[in-house]
Amino acid sequence: MLTLPASLQVFAGRGPEWAGWLDRLPRLLQDLLEEWELTPDGVVGHGRTAAVLPVVSDDGARCVLKAGWPHWEAEHEALALRMWHGNGAVRLLRADPHRFALLLERLHTRDLREEWDVRACEVVGGLYGRLHVAAPPQLRRLSDQAERWAGELSGLAKGSPLPRRLVEQAASIARDFAADDATDGRLLHTDLHFENVLAAHGLREGEDWLAIDPKPLSGDPHYELAPMLWNEYSLYEGRLREGVRQRFRTLVETAGLDEQRARDWVILRMLVNVKGELLENGAPDQDFVTACLAIAKAVQD
Repeated sequence: MLTLPASLQVFAGRGPEWAGWLDRLPRLLQDLLEEWELTPDGVVGHGRTAAVLPVVSDDGARCVLKAGWPHWEAEHEALALRMWHGNGAVRLLRADPHRFALLLERLHTRDLREEWDVRACEVVGGLYGRLHVAAPPQLRRLSDQAERWAGELSGLAKGSPLPRRLVEQAASIARDFAADDATDGRLLHTDLHFENVLAAHGLREGEDWLAIDPKPLSGDPHYELAPMLWNEYSLYEGRLREGVRQRFRTLVETAGLDEQRARDWVILRMLVNVKGELLENGAPDQDFVTACLAIAKAVQD
């Protein structure tokens, strides 16, 4: 039986659902190895919500076996990867969506954290147009999310220590987007940032960087920018306002997006992050809250 790393086993502290999944995970991985005729080619690694194991298929191809923690954001990951068919994203070779299991082509482990942050934004901005194809009907709709956020943010504005004007602004933006036909319709990655783009140099002809780990929605391409602004926050090095605006401008210009629409989605997503941190975390990360508020302000300055 495969051994899970200690850094993955500690996720059992997230609650009983996580603990149960981790108990089942070694058996699941072993079953998939046998059913899909795969040979381990390394040790079990992991991200924030999935275990990954380098493997070799029966025809000698070097692949990655991924088993995800079952949750709604990952329910249509296989569908999104099939829709892209390797265009701007890692190739899906096989899937068992019911077990949240994927067999993927193996890319390099190098990600965009090793690139200058503006160059990383150029790479991601270039991927947007390739990934934003017509969304399949099975996906959840961004407009439904926006409608829910509008109500939650309106409630937060009444008793929160957060800047009332900013919370009310985000609630108003959410209401507008909930009623906007353009809020739905394109296949979104929704979590495209430095760590979710891996190098493909030499592995796929004509490809340098490819997206991984989508959390797909049917939505508006302008929704995508925010993760590239809040991830790798330390790279701003005391120049947050200038750094945020530089990243934001690079993404908008590279992807040919509408600046005001992109700005509104950034403001909304930052306040949704803050709401989640305050309401869902018993010990909110105040540095994260401060960073999100600062980014929401910086894109408006």
